[in-house]
Amino acid sequence: MRTTPGSPRAWLRAHPLFGDSALAAVVTGLSLVAAELSGSGQGQVRPPTVLSVALVVLACLPLALRRRWPFALLCLAELPQIILAALNHDGGLAGLASLILLYTVAAYRGLALSLVAAAVSSLAYAVGRILADDRGDWTQHTFAAMVALAVWVVGRSVRLRRAYLAELVDRAERLERARDADTRAARAEERSRIARELHDVVAHHVSVMTVQAAAARKVLDTRPEAAKDALVAIEEMGRTAMREMRGIVGVLRTDGETGELAPQPGMGDLPGLVDQMREAGLRAQLWIEGERRLLPPGIDLAAYRLVQEALTNSLRHAGPSARAWVTVRHEPSELLVQVEDDGRGGTGEFTRGPDDRPGHGLVGIRERVALYGGILRIGPRQGGGFEVRARFPLKD
Repeated sequence: MRTTPGSPRAWLRAHPLFGDSALAAVVTGLSLVAAELSGSGQGQVRPPTVLSVALVVLACLPLALRRRWPFALLCLAELPQIILAALNHDGGLAGLASLILLYTVAAYRGLALSLVAAAVSSLAYAVGRILADDRGDWTQHTFAAMVALAVWVVGRSVRLRRAYLAELVDRAERLERARDADTRAARAEERSRIARELHDVVAHHVSVMTVQAAAARKVLDTRPEAAKDALVAIEEMGRTAMREMRGIVGVLRTDGETGELAPQPGMGDLPGLVDQMREAGLRAQLWIEGERRLLPPGIDLAAYRLVQEALTNSLRHAGPSARAWVTVRHEPSELLVQVEDDGRGGTGEFTRGPDDRPGHGLVGIRERVALYGGILRIGPRQGGGFEVRARFPLKD
């Protein structure tokens, strides 16, 4: 049973010495009263003396520390009762103190020690009956043995139940920690995904806008209409970038807010992407070969981002007169995506010229392709230019 914090029951559980001391005082008082009533009546029991009163007190007072040293106090409490039996004095309810201590050993100590405590209690009872020359009725002795056994069984049951509840609490805490760890891992993975998406979106659109702005600056004086068209393209590109960014970060909004959750782009959006690159000045062409099939969402997005990043790099680094080719081949067991240009040759796996620094875009492409078990090649193209080629395995 659970206790409410601050309640008297909770306070007693937090201060067991107070409750056990009160229990010892109550049992001692009742034992003295019972011994006095038994000694003043008819029978062979001797009336109470100072010694018998002291022995009754010694048999009951160990209850005050029963949770700290239950087995030792049980042995200590049995000695005064044996002496009382030998002197033919009635111990009153001192036997109740032995039962309580036996229950405490069974409830708070291991099985082996509780069995020893039960044996000590039985032996002390037998010795006391022998010293008192009380052969009595076997029914009475059997009843006493059954009571002691019941007390021991109840104590063991309480201990097992306490251990079971502790195991449940520990298991719940472990599950809670595991769930928190999974949540943190999921959040980290989601942050990484959003970072990749934001990089791809921002890098692509800002690169295109930069090229358009440079073109507008060059023809602003001589061809105002061309500069106006470039500015319109920059405006449209900015609006598109904002739309895509809202769609990506919309999942980060709180429950009380509503975001614009647009679907992520895929291979079906490649014609529009190629048209954007043409408007920005890159002579790009698209070829789609094979029978089109429905792609898994992750591969669909990864392949689109690969083409987007590769064309953006071609636009930035290949040169003003470069051409680019996008080839998408649908095969029964894989998807081939290849982006080539005939611009300046590469000096390394990620560079396009002596002044260019490697960015995070192509590194992100490698991570995307590896995530879906694909094969990626990035490097100079035979005959000049640059090439990005990836194969994504497809499961039936």
